Amino acid sequence: MTMEILNLQQGSTEWHQHRATAYNASDVPSMLACSPYKSRSDFVRERATGITAEVTPAQQRIFDDGHRFEALARPLAEAIIGEELSPCVGKRGKYSASFDGLTFMGDVAFEHKTLGNSLRDAMTLDCTGADLPLHYRAQMEQQAMVSGCERILFMASTWDAEDNLIEERHCWYEPDAELRAQIIAGWEQFEKDVAALVPPEAAPAPVVGKTPDNLPALLIQVTGAVTASNLPEYKAHALEVFKGINRTLTTDQDFATAESTVKWCADVESRLAAAKEHALSQTATIDALFRTIDDISAEARRTRLELDKLVKARKEEIRGEIVAGGVAALREHIAQLNAAMPAAYMPQVPADFAGAIKGKRTVDSLRSAVNDALARAKIEASNIATRIHANVKTLEASGLVVTDAAVLVLKAPDDLAAIIANRKAAEQQRQEAERERIRAEEAARADREARAKLEAEQQAVLIVEPKSTIAEECARPAENAANVPLIRGEVGVVDAGLRIVSPPAPSARTSVPTLRIGTIKERLQHMSVTAEDLRALGFEPAGRERAAPLYHEDDFPAICEAIAAQALEAKAQFLRDLAVVAA
Repeated sequence: MTMEILNLQQGSTEWHQHRATAYNASDVPSMLACSPYKSRSDFVRERATGITAEVTPAQQRIFDDGHRFEALARPLAEAIIGEELSPCVGKRGKYSASFDGLTFMGDVAFEHKTLGNSLRDAMTLDCTGADLPLHYRAQMEQQAMVSGCERILFMASTWDAEDNLIEERHCWYEPDAELRAQIIAGWEQFEKDVAALVPPEAAPAPVVGKTPDNLPALLIQVTGAVTASNLPEYKAHALEVFKGINRTLTTDQDFATAESTVKWCADVESRLAAAKEHALSQTATIDALFRTIDDISAEARRTRLELDKLVKARKEEIRGEIVAGGVAALREHIAQLNAAMPAAYMPQVPADFAGAIKGKRTVDSLRSAVNDALARAKIEASNIATRIHANVKTLEASGLVVTDAAVLVLKAPDDLAAIIANRKAAEQQRQEAERERIRAEEAARADREARAKLEAEQQAVLIVEPKSTIAEECARPAENAANVPLIRGEVGVVDAGLRIVSPPAPSARTSVPTLRIGTIKERLQHMSVTAEDLRALGFEPAGRERAAPLYHEDDFPAICEAIAAQALEAKAQFLRDLAVVAA
């Protein structure tokens, strides 16, 4: 899918209408809960209700300066890139991006921001796009995803009122596959959260603390005795007011009212003390008056302390409830992801809810911070689940039988591919060794069977009484060998001393050749024997196993006789030569 260029001018009514429903690159920081300007909770609420905050005049001035700086900086960017840049709005599927500039081929993009202290600190000498704050990288990553560009020139600049450049800094951003996966998973989670949100009936009014109804002005006049006082009526009214103070704290309004009431109670105590002092200035002592004033003051103090303690305790309770809700929601999300897998492969995904609520004092800010942390954790969990599903398919396709699937499915795809390749190679080696072992066992078994068959054949054919021992026969001159009586049988021509002096005719063979040269050398106590040696003695290979020549097992006696005859002939020739020399 390629990018579709939309005929929209940035800032126009049509452009704003498009942005109200599209997944925009500039909204990615808010969606990922990393924007310094808008919380994720506020962004979810905006998309669910369609109600957006109005732009203040101060914000509009900032936007106007940003657009002016962008236009002034574009020629600088073109000089760096070496191509013209065109502002445009693009769309790929449900993802959208507004580009400050894009080359004709779409391989290079341009993004501009107003240079401030945060960017000044990040964009040091030799910095790269990876050094930029996350909310800038997230926006550019979606721009790269929509356009398919290879890199983005990120520039930050500031200009004076006469369009003179004050300062400019720039670096190159290159696409980040891991961040892109987070963005895709983040938009999927955002869509679910928007659909699940129940919009409030009305936008909450600013939270302002309320105090109980003001008490009537306290009148006390004394002239040695109390001459005029509404103290009894004042007390009755005050006690009723104290009883009516709300002690059930759940909302930000409740907390604000309680905190204001604490201050009000302290003020009542002060005014009562002042009234008491005023009365004392008029008379020496009036027990009833003072007791009444002390009673009211004590009740005000008791209420103040009780309510102050309740505020603090209830705030801690609510903080715990909100954090516990975040933990439970994350646990449920991971359970749902596990339910879609062959096994419970999902690991625990960390989420610092306690850290997220540090410094937050209102209920709304607490909930917003926990919701942002929860969204980030859900996105991370969804990314892990996507990788697990892909790895499960890879393992199934490999055909390997593994016992550590729970560990393997969490590996990076490249690492998993390397592990599979190594295990396949090891398994192939194991199978080859097993096949070699089986072949060796079969060859040994065939050798034993051939030997047993040969022995049986020899017992059936060579049923004669030997005329001499083998030692005697070996001592005979070679020239007398022809005079030795011969017995012809199935295994060849055998003399009366059980010597096979010639191999059997090929047509008489019925056995399978299994005799190896190595076996012959072993039986001859490792005397050197080669295929050429045997060929010189008249024995051609009867078969082959790979490159190894094979002979009939029943040729072994004839081979031995031929070797012995050759040795005896060499001995006889030596003796003849020696006799000639002596003569």
